[in-house]
Amino acid sequence: MNIQPIRSDEDLQRALARLEQLWATPPGTPEADELEVLTILIERYEDLSHAIPASDPIEAIKFRMEQQGLTPRDLEEFIGPSGRVSEVLSGKRGLSLRMIKRLHEGLKIPYESLMSAVA
Repeated sequence: MNIQPIRSDEDLQRALARLEQLWATPPGTPEADELEVLTILIERYEDLSHAIPASDPIEAIKFRMEQQGLTPRDLEEFIGPSGRVSEVLSGKRGLSLRMIKRLHEGLKIPYESLMSAVA
């Protein structure tokens, strides 16, 4: 077993090639241990170097509206009066913590998608 840290995309390609060679390794062998360690190293490198940025909260809300066939009027119970809903959807007003909590609980929008609005 010759495992090294993954510090670059070139290292990643080498690790992926080795992972492919080890893919059908029987459990309980040194090669299976190498497969497990390589998988952890690859995941860590990808998490650190290719992180997906948090989604825009307004886009998350609009996506949920589209999924559930909601109109801006349907958001009033979560955000407030129609003028406030309009300001939020246009980006003129940020989400308050209370709005975020209501949107999460009522529309099941993940907190992570809504929280990037709070500085």
